[in-house]
Amino acid sequence: MKEVDAKDLRRLLALSIGMLVLFCFIILQFYKLQIIEGNKWARQARAQHQFSVTEPFKRGRFFANNTLKEGHIETAQPLVFDVKRYHLFIDPIAIYPGVRDEISDKISELLSLDWKEKNEIRPHFEKHCRSRRLKMWITEKDKELLSAWWRPFARWKKIPRNALYFEEDYKRAYPYGKLLGPVLHTVQDNRDLESHQAIPTGGLELTFDPYLQGKPGKRLLLRSPSNSMEEGLLVTEPEDGADVYLTINHYIQAIAEEEVERAVKSSGARSGWAVMMNPNTGEIYALAQYPFFDLSDYRSYYNDPDKTDATKVSAITDCFELGSTMKPITIAIAMLANEELIRQGKEPIFDPKDMIPVSDGNFPGRKNPIRDVGNHRYLNMYLAIQKSSNIYCAKLVQRIVATLGDQWYRQKLEEVFGFGISTDIELPCESSGLLPRIDQTFLWSKITPYSLSFGYNMLSNTMQLLRAYAILTNGGYSVKPTLVKKIVKGGEEIYTHKMERGEQLLNPRISREIIYALKSVTKPGGGGWRANIPGHTEAGKSGTTEKIVNGTYSKKHHYSSFVGFTPAFDPQFLLYVAIDEPEYRYLPGIGKTYFGGRCAAPAFKSIMEKTYKYLGIPPDDPYGFPKGHPDADPDQADWSREVQVLKELYKNWNE
Repeated sequence: MKEVDAKDLRRLLALSIGMLVLFCFIILQFYKLQIIEGNKWARQARAQHQFSVTEPFKRGRFFANNTLKEGHIETAQPLVFDVKRYHLFIDPIAIYPGVRDEISDKISELLSLDWKEKNEIRPHFEKHCRSRRLKMWITEKDKELLSAWWRPFARWKKIPRNALYFEEDYKRAYPYGKLLGPVLHTVQDNRDLESHQAIPTGGLELTFDPYLQGKPGKRLLLRSPSNSMEEGLLVTEPEDGADVYLTINHYIQAIAEEEVERAVKSSGARSGWAVMMNPNTGEIYALAQYPFFDLSDYRSYYNDPDKTDATKVSAITDCFELGSTMKPITIAIAMLANEELIRQGKEPIFDPKDMIPVSDGNFPGRKNPIRDVGNHRYLNMYLAIQKSSNIYCAKLVQRIVATLGDQWYRQKLEEVFGFGISTDIELPCESSGLLPRIDQTFLWSKITPYSLSFGYNMLSNTMQLLRAYAILTNGGYSVKPTLVKKIVKGGEEIYTHKMERGEQLLNPRISREIIYALKSVTKPGGGGWRANIPGHTEAGKSGTTEKIVNGTYSKKHHYSSFVGFTPAFDPQFLLYVAIDEPEYRYLPGIGKTYFGGRCAAPAFKSIMEKTYKYLGIPPDDPYGFPKGHPDADPDQADWSREVQVLKELYKNWNE
């Protein structure tokens, strides 16, 4: 055996050291790749073989109020909820040109698309990309129909199975159709691309969007032509949005919408609305308007200027001059003036029973005299409300201003009754109205208080007027109108509205006197007798104002209304009905049909009569039925004696 020389040993040593260094380098590189950069390369590997898709969540629901009817099972009744739907997608690159026409035609056939929709989907097949959406909101039935055709067709034509696929999503559903449309509103078909959240169009959907939003989940899928796009590993569970429980009762809402529609059509009006509120808690039981807003076809309303008005809640966005519905508030302020003057050791400005001359409508600063609908000589407070006297109210305000000043008068309108201040109800775009300031000389002049006394020269929305009437009728306590009882997420209440009376702003005695006066309005001799509810006690006030057209008050364009409450001495329901621009007409034997007592008061009666029947509330005026009814007894009916006294008094003073 040949002896190994030193040169060979050196070569062997160098080779061994080189191999050792190389091995160490491999070990270090392995450590770097597997340990130090392991997560990085794992992510890249997964990205090559997997991809993630968003797992949709359910947006929060809206529920109706089922607590009004005693003995009624309090089952949750959804007004809005999400239903599962699918979006149809294709991978144009994976579909070779020879089959594109056939696939397009078959999809159009199975989905029953019209020629326009068919022509819209065909160009998507020519796009050089991996994903094109062909159709939104496909039902489960249509998805199964398409899938049953596609699987064998894809195998036959050797097309990757996931060249046609579906993405799951949720769509808003409205079990009661158009009911409460402008209040609820809806969401757009397309979601926000980054957050995957729905985009509200307005209404409660917009106000409570932060609560209604959920959190999308995450699902991992394999990048394989044979892998179904609907399968995969659910990494993160989606989180559904919170549910909002409303004060709206869906039965009463349906009654109100039906009667408002009937009133608008019978009076030939432009539009109308009605709001029912509990004057003790501020809960809104119904908020109806006509024309309706069909949420399932929301796009057409925003594309047609003639239909756009139906998308707003007129009761909070539209301001109007109050007209005669202001008169009870004026008289309440006059009674507050009495209290203030007595505190100062002075004589009060009037007594509700005093006879006040009202034949002269001339007031300082006015070019034209104030006029009443009827020709009266003398009235007291009760007759003035019953006959709706402008002059009587103006005379009271004249005395208020003369003794306590304009500022005191305006202060009561704002601080006690809240005019010029929004109610902050849970809806967007509420108008705060307009109550002129004394420092605005172009709005407040010497004659302004007289105009304010019978509802002109100021603007209010419906909710503000209801808030003011709640103070008049509940004993003088402030209330905050609300549409929401509670918000629940995951079975836990995260918000509860406290239905409490607020500060007492009015003496209960004043409230009682105003109720006495308003009860006569809905009885024979009053302008709102058509609002009388058979078998039940009620009170209220009608109003009719001329609208401003081209800068001047129009004799043929009116805003007519009626506001009433029931039961009269323990009000649980406060209802306002507005009829905007009833047709200007005079019918022989009937008279002018555009007055609030004619076109709005009957709707009040119908809504409340049906509401009482639905709730099963027994009559509190068991003899107050129309002539011919077996229980009718005019002598024992509520307020019959008082009406007769007022009739005799009016006759003695004026005839």
